[in-house]
Amino acid sequence: MLGMKDRYINPLTDFGFKKLFGTEPNKILLIDFLNQILPDRKIRDLSYSSGEKQGLTELDRKAIFDLYCIGDNGERFIVEMQKAKQNYFKDRSVFYASFPIQEQGKRNQWDYKLDSVYSVGILDFIFDDHKNEKDLLHVVELKNQRCEVFYDKLKFVYIELPKFTKTEEELENQFDKWLYVFTHLSQLQDRPKNLQEKVFKKLFEAAEIAKFSPKEREAYEESLKYYRDIKNVVDTSREEGFHEGIEEGIQQGIEKGIQQGIEKGIEKGIEKGIEQTAKKMKDVGFTAEQIQTITGLPKDEIEKL
Repeated sequence: MLGMKDRYINPLTDFGFKKLFGTEPNKILLIDFLNQILPDRKIRDLSYSSGEKQGLTELDRKAIFDLYCIGDNGERFIVEMQKAKQNYFKDRSVFYASFPIQEQGKRNQWDYKLDSVYSVGILDFIFDDHKNEKDLLHVVELKNQRCEVFYDKLKFVYIELPKFTKTEEELENQFDKWLYVFTHLSQLQDRPKNLQEKVFKKLFEAAEIAKFSPKEREAYEESLKYYRDIKNVVDTSREEGFHEGIEEGIQQGIEKGIQQGIEKGIEKGIEKGIEQTAKKMKDVGFTAEQIQTITGLPKDEIEKL
C-alpha cells in the first residue's frame, strides 16, 4: 500500500516509468531526458511505437521493450528500466537492438541504408565489471582495434543509478537533475528549488498521485508492490551473499590454509569482513604478524581487536 505521505509516484516502477515517459501528453519529458544523454543528437519530436516486436519466424523469441520510439529523423529508440541484474544482460540488450534493425529491411531492391538505433538502459544496479569506476553513464559503440568508431548508427547507453549520490545543492546540469528525479521523486513532498524548469513542472504535475483516477491508483499500487518485492529479493540476496562469503572465507581459511580462504572471501566481495576475519584468527591463536601478513591490517589495529 501507499504510504500516508506519498505525494509523487516512484519512476522506477513499471507504471511510474510508463506514466511519465510513455504517454503522448508527456513525451516532452522523454525528449528532454534523451537529449541530455545523447549529446550528438538533438531530438525535436518522436512517436511511440508498439513495445512488442515479433521475430522474423514463429520460432524467434519476442522482444518486449518498456518504450519503443521513432525520432523525427527516423532513429529508433529503445528505452528500458532495469530493476535487477540478469544473466546475460548485455546479450539481451544486443538481441533487443536487432529488432529495430531488422524491421527496417525492405523487400525487392534496397541499398541496406539504415537509420540509427539507440538502446537506452536505466539501471537500478551496477555492472560487476564497472563497480570500481566512478562513471555512471556508459556509451557503447562498435569500434576497431585503434578504438576508432567503425559504425556510428548503433549505440548502447547505460546509466547506473546507484552510483548517483549528489544532493540537491550539488546538481550541476540538466542531466544531474534528471538522475535526481529518478532517485528521489517518490520521497519528495514539493518540487525542489533547483528543478524549476518548465519540463520539471510538467513532470511533477504528471507524477502527483492525488490526480490519478481510481484505476490508475490501483495499477500504481500493484506496480509499486512488485517493485518493492523485487528490491527486497535483491537486497536480501546481497546481504545473504555477504554473510555466506564471510563464513566460507573463514571455513576455508581454517581447513585449507587461511591465505586461500581470505582470497576466496575477497573474490566474493567481502572487503568489509577483513576486520572480523582478523578477530577470529586472533581468537584461534594466529600471531599478530601472521594476521598482518594475510589481511594487510596495521599491527596496532590488530592488537586492539
